[in-house]
Amino acid sequence: MNKRLLTGTGIALAAVLFGAFNMMSSAALRSARFDLTDHKLYTLSDGTKNVLSNLTEPITLRFYLSKKLANGLPGIKGYATRVQEMLEEYAQVAGSQLVLQVMDPEPFSEEEDRAVAYGLQGVPLDNGSTQFYFGLAGTSSTDELEVMPFFQPEREEFLEYDLTKLIHTLANPNKKILGLISSLPIDGGGGMSMMQQRGGSSPWLIVTHIEQMFEIKKIEPTATAIPGDVSVLMVVHPKTLGDPILYAIDQFVLQGGHAMIFVDPLAESDSGGGNPMNPMGGGSPRNSDLPKLFDAWGFEMVKGKVLGDLPLAKKVQIQQQARMQVVDYPVWVDFRAEHFSADDIVTAQVPTITMASAGILQKKGDVGTDLAPLIQSDEAAMKIDSSRLSFMPDLAGILSSYKPEGEKMMVAARVTGKVKTAFPNGKPKVPEKEGDANASPSIDSDDQSTKPHVAESKEPINVIVVADTDILQDKFWAQVQNFFGQRIGIPTSGNGTFVTNALDNLTGSNDLISVRSRAGYSRPFTLLRTLQQEAEQQFRQKEQALQERLKGTEKKLQELQSQKPEGSSMIMSAEQQKAMGTFRQDLVQVRKELRSVQHELGKNIESVESWVKFINIGLIPIFIGIVGVWMSSSRSRKKSA
Repeated sequence: MNKRLLTGTGIALAAVLFGAFNMMSSAALRSARFDLTDHKLYTLSDGTKNVLSNLTEPITLRFYLSKKLANGLPGIKGYATRVQEMLEEYAQVAGSQLVLQVMDPEPFSEEEDRAVAYGLQGVPLDNGSTQFYFGLAGTSSTDELEVMPFFQPEREEFLEYDLTKLIHTLANPNKKILGLISSLPIDGGGGMSMMQQRGGSSPWLIVTHIEQMFEIKKIEPTATAIPGDVSVLMVVHPKTLGDPILYAIDQFVLQGGHAMIFVDPLAESDSGGGNPMNPMGGGSPRNSDLPKLFDAWGFEMVKGKVLGDLPLAKKVQIQQQARMQVVDYPVWVDFRAEHFSADDIVTAQVPTITMASAGILQKKGDVGTDLAPLIQSDEAAMKIDSSRLSFMPDLAGILSSYKPEGEKMMVAARVTGKVKTAFPNGKPKVPEKEGDANASPSIDSDDQSTKPHVAESKEPINVIVVADTDILQDKFWAQVQNFFGQRIGIPTSGNGTFVTNALDNLTGSNDLISVRSRAGYSRPFTLLRTLQQEAEQQFRQKEQALQERLKGTEKKLQELQSQKPEGSSMIMSAEQQKAMGTFRQDLVQVRKELRSVQHELGKNIESVESWVKFINIGLIPIFIGIVGVWMSSSRSRKKSA
């Protein structure tokens, strides 16, 4: 009785101690985190931590999830769990400056009404009788609102970036200002003297897209400084820019400003300054480059060369020998997803991008910058002299002399790293010309003119360079229609998405830009997939063997049929009957082998699944039991001794 009482008391005491330990650990170790996932899915990047630690005003995140409905959606349930756990990690790092509220909007409830009011998107289930919600609404102390209507599983790799961007936008709600320097009439204004004389033209469709996100401030090429309120700088076709404006761009970038620059070895949208009604009249060159700045940043655009990529070429209609023909035009290129950087948020989910006579970017010098390709060709690309395209392109000659060079070529890249100024002697003097209307430079009151000269960047620069300006032209990415006086663009390519993604990314802080994509949450059973692929390969080989036997038998039957005497076409000879019998036997045998392969496939997969279940469920308890039996037997032996 004493032993039983002692044993019962010990068990009860152990249970009490176990419960007390759990309560104490849950309270004392609430902030402890151990991320044991392979790709550190729940470990926030340094950029995200900096954004959260710099919050000065409280932000409230309302996470809406229809939990009961999510249980019936296996593909969504796991992702929803990850999203909630990621949000909890955000709240843990931000502390009191970030409030997380998890809502379960029941049908016809006030929470559902609030979700709809915030702009969340419900997915109809059960023939539309219920709505499934899986989104996020964020508000700031000044009632600013940012919404993620629905967490798309396709953007799982960019979950951290999307969440950090939403918080960063709430913390910095003012509309960003984009500084635009352009020698093309992209905004419907200057850039071409003939356009100005004719009263200008409509803005390009890309400007309409940009204006939805930014306030555009035009900066004249004669300016000597970049206004201080510019968040991001966009330079388009910088032809013959003087040192004053180049110095302004140089200092803007070195002082932490971000820029997107479009250069071109042959801008097809540039008439060369001549009369557009008389292309034979000539004009200035149609290329643009920034060699002084690019050299300081450690790269260059290959001079006098455009990219040709025949496998990616667009088809064009030309007239040859009084006939209209459709041929491939290798300098008009349709880039697809496999030619984009999958790790950069700017290009990761852009479907296609169309470019025309694009240039080629490559590293130059020993500058310690990183030139990360955003868009690049395949290995069948070729460098083509831009002079062959300047006037009346020699398409037949280009196609006949086309020869792949066997290397990928960059047409767009992100430049990062610390750099030195391209003007080591300081600010250049502004030239003065009497009687010239363009002599007086345009200077803003809050510009860089009062700032000291920066010889080297303190932080890594972040610049996106695109070796093509025609990417912005309407005809290469959208069909523009006139609907009762209103211009409507129907995108045919992802050029607009790429440009706005890049500008939106560059307007963020360096911390936000540093947040890159992550690996997906789902972890497929690679061994099972390998077994299945091997079995399917065997199945296809057997199937191919069957097809070969069929062809051989049919050929033999045709030969026998041709040897039959006339008038006996309906009677099968003994040889034909024997061949048919042999074929039927072969057919049955091959079908048995096919079924055997499929059966072995199922057995192998079931065997692996059983072992995985055994290891996950049974191995650890068995191991603990063996250790317990060994310890018990050891004690018994010691007592006996």
